[in-house]
This record gives sequence, structure tokens and C-alpha cells, in this order.
Amino acid sequence: MNQTASLNRTFSQADFDAFAALSGDDNPIHVDPEFAAGTRFGQTVAHGALLCAVLRGLVEELVPGGRQISQSTQYPAPSPADVPLRFDAETIAVEDGVATIRLQVMRLSDMRITCSGQTEVRP
Repeated sequence: MNQTASLNRTFSQADFDAFAALSGDDNPIHVDPEFAAGTRFGQTVAHGALLCAVLRGLVEELVPGGRQISQSTQYPAPSPADVPLRFDAETIAVEDGVATIRLQVMRLSDMRITCSGQTEVRP
């Protein structure tokens, strides 16, 4: 039952900038390295929506054409530019035609979880 999908991805500052232009979220923590250097993160970090977009692609592999009916995510650590990340999605239950999928993003440099949660998808 536990189907999984995963991929490794490293985002550059150019990726953050492109996502900011697309989404309209130009918060300086994502797009201004000078500003971000003065924050607790010390550098720019990924948009949560960018991480979720990659995870959604993995969900599509598990439930092709599925309609997402709920999602919850938390961001316990940052996902900085130029740091390799591992994205994982795992089907943990299917009940009444709804798949519950665990979501996770981990920094490969130190194995810290940067995004975790779950989604429910109906085929």
C-alpha cells in the first residue's frame, strides 16, 4: 500500500527570483540576499509555496489526475538557496477513495526536515 515518490532538487537564487516573479511574493527573505544575510537564516530561503509545488508534482505521480481536497504543512527549518533537498511523498492510507499522503522535504547537508505535512487527494 505504501507507494512512494521522491526526488532531489537544489534551488538557486535565480529559481527563488523566478518563483517570486510568478507568484507575486517578493518578500526580501526570498529574493534579497543582502537583506536575508541580516536575518536569523543568514541567507535567502525558499518560498513555502515553491516547496509545496514540487511536492504536488510527487503527489501527481502517486495519484495521477487526483484532486487535492486538503493539505497541511509546517516548516521547522529553512530551505536555503544552493542546498540540496530531498522531496518525499508517501501514501499512508486510502479510505473511501481518498488517499492520505505524507509530505516531507529534507536538507541533504544535515538531514534536517524543512517541510513536513500531509495532503488528502481524491482520484
